[in-house]
Amino acid sequence: MANSLKSAQFLMDSRMAGAAHGSAEACFELGVAYSCGTGGMPIDLVEAHKWFNLAARGGSEAGQSMRAEIAEEMTAREIAEAQRQARAWIVPTEVRAA
Repeated sequence: MANSLKSAQFLMDSRMAGAAHGSAEACFELGVAYSCGTGGMPIDLVEAHKWFNLAARGGSEAGQSMRAEIAEEMTAREIAEAQRQARAWIVPTEVRAA
């Protein structure tokens, strides 16, 4: 179990680094991890929507599709929160990239 958690944490850390550098693929993979509970991660549809939204912003058609799919299971308030979190992520990462 400890190895599984370490592997999951490594996966998340590496995907976060990729997302911080604007990788739509890393954002998509984070969305999958949060929507499915990959590697023992808790399922969190707000986080998943946020990452799928960022993947879609980066041009990922799969991100667009998955964002729409999980939105069907979310309340309007949850979607609004996910969008707020995505916007909050965009500002600092764009400043770092400049």
